[in-house]
Amino acid sequence: MRGQQAGESVKMALQTIRTNKLRSGLTILGIVIGVTTVITISSVISGLNNRVQEWVSSLGNNVFWVFHMPVIGVRPTTEMLTRKKLNIDDVMALRTLPHVVAADGGFQHVKSQFRVGDVSVKYNGKKIAGTILQGSTSQVGVVTDLTFIQGRLWNDAEDQRGEHVVVLGHDTWEELFGEQNAIGKEVNIESGLYTVIGVLDKQKQPFGGGKNPADNMAYFPLGTFHNLHPEDKDMWVSVKYDDQKNKAIVEEEIRELLRIHRKVKVDKPDDFEIFGPDSLSKLWNQLTGGLVLFMIAVSSVGLMVGGVGVMNIMLVSVTERTREIGVRKAIGATKRTLLVQFTTEAVTLCAVGGVIGILLGAVLTWIIYFLPIGLPATMSTMWVLTGFSVSCAIGLIFGIYPAWKAANLDPIEALRYE
Repeated sequence: MRGQQAGESVKMALQTIRTNKLRSGLTILGIVIGVTTVITISSVISGLNNRVQEWVSSLGNNVFWVFHMPVIGVRPTTEMLTRKKLNIDDVMALRTLPHVVAADGGFQHVKSQFRVGDVSVKYNGKKIAGTILQGSTSQVGVVTDLTFIQGRLWNDAEDQRGEHVVVLGHDTWEELFGEQNAIGKEVNIESGLYTVIGVLDKQKQPFGGGKNPADNMAYFPLGTFHNLHPEDKDMWVSVKYDDQKNKAIVEEEIRELLRIHRKVKVDKPDDFEIFGPDSLSKLWNQLTGGLVLFMIAVSSVGLMVGGVGVMNIMLVSVTERTREIGVRKAIGATKRTLLVQFTTEAVTLCAVGGVIGILLGAVLTWIIYFLPIGLPATMSTMWVLTGFSVSCAIGLIFGIYPAWKAANLDPIEALRYE
């Protein structure tokens, strides 16, 4: 019986919407705007979260990074900037730890202010600018899971001899060689010629749909890079360990070894920083947390405006149907029946607004996904359900007072209403 009454109430609400299309549309406009905002922004956040997670995973599994100062979410102090730099001896010591699979120490030559490439690579009359130069040990391929489409990485002997060999990033190779095999060819980098021994596949990037700076790189053996740019002293150390379950143990072993190796006194804090992929994920979650709060604030305004509009339209509906309410009470309708009827109508009205908002949000998500701006928008089922649930809750909250007013009308006065 209650289900039948609820069904009738829904039918009456839909009939009201069809009869007064403009009024109903303006009434639920706030609900539509609020839900559309939730769906659109949450889709962008969800897509970016997935992209960032893929990018973090591509940096390597079971990896710790060590640097002489923090670089994530912290403004370096003078003390941090003047710390002793990490060196190859630290890397070699880290390789002796029981759970460490590989350890690499590397340098990058970039513009210090913008961290972008500052070198041109030339071959046979062709040139690509803005190339990042990187020098690493032979274990860089193990630590960072480099994928080759041509050739190989250098070995320890080539590193020790400072051989003039280079591995090119995907875009560097493509710009200079097209689809041709680059192995064995000599490219001009700054003042020297370097033989190409490998070409890397495209690397993942967290944002943007354009060129990835990490694909325009030239990788050298550490000894070769040192001869090319001896002024670069900021070594970045990457450590790969055997199993995720040993994460805490490995971190503590790295800390203890480096404190001893760098002669840090017992009462002094670490003069280096250890962090992993989870540090990037935490930083990203902090950034998106602000975006979520912005989304909630903007959508709340629309939902509140929509809720007030629904309450007003339901009060008008109660006034217009005063005689109907009187007749229903005269033939036995209870307060509960009328309360359920009008509340259901308010919820239905808001639910329709929620559905329209979800559909508009889906359309905007689809448009954003295909725009050439690199935003991988992906609709989230959780936020779709949240948007619909909230719109229904708005109808329930703002529909109670009109429903209560209808349920408490005096039947005699209602029948006399003109």
